[in-house]
Amino acid sequence: MGQDDGRDEERPLHRVTVATFRLCRFQVTNADYADFRAFANDCAEKPVTSVSWFDAVEFCRWLARRWATPVRLPTEAEWEFAARGGLPHSQFPWGDAPPATRANYAARWIEGPEPVATSEPNGYGLYDMCENVHEWCSDWYDPRYYEISPADNPRGPEHGTRRASRGGAWRHHIKIARCAARSSIPPEFRYADYGFRVAV
Repeated sequence: MGQDDGRDEERPLHRVTVATFRLCRFQVTNADYADFRAFANDCAEKPVTSVSWFDAVEFCRWLARRWATPVRLPTEAEWEFAARGGLPHSQFPWGDAPPATRANYAARWIEGPEPVATSEPNGYGLYDMCENVHEWCSDWYDPRYYEISPADNPRGPEHGTRRASRGGAWRHHIKIARCAARSSIPPEFRYADYGFRVAV
């Protein structure tokens, strides 16, 4: 987990073990979210955006009742493990080739997110990891957490003012993030490039 030649908050590179978990293949869509709460949207198959961390947690609770199984947001460690898709030393879900080398990169995400599963899945069959929209994680965020994080099932600091998020988003100049890239915002914020996917 992490990247020694990445940003300060991504260091040090360290070994982490996560317990078995499942992660949804897709980002939660407008259609998914509309089942939970009346929600205006432009495209049913695009990822839901402008949801706060609290909104995402409430959706997980609702879905847990519907599925009769614990549903939650993934931890940062789970998300990064999943994003790497079986390539633990690669920068991106597909390897190390820069994002701009991918097919039609310059023509994508011009005015907003795209429908989910527009790109090829990674090695674990997960779509849109590191792209389309930022994804909320369950952890509180601390830029120095890797210096003290446990080796088994790290779940982030006990307290904080910002929640962790992962992945790139449509409105950035570089629209696809590295697997190790970390970001965060206050949990009450709702941004047009923030969405989520669920874990079990």
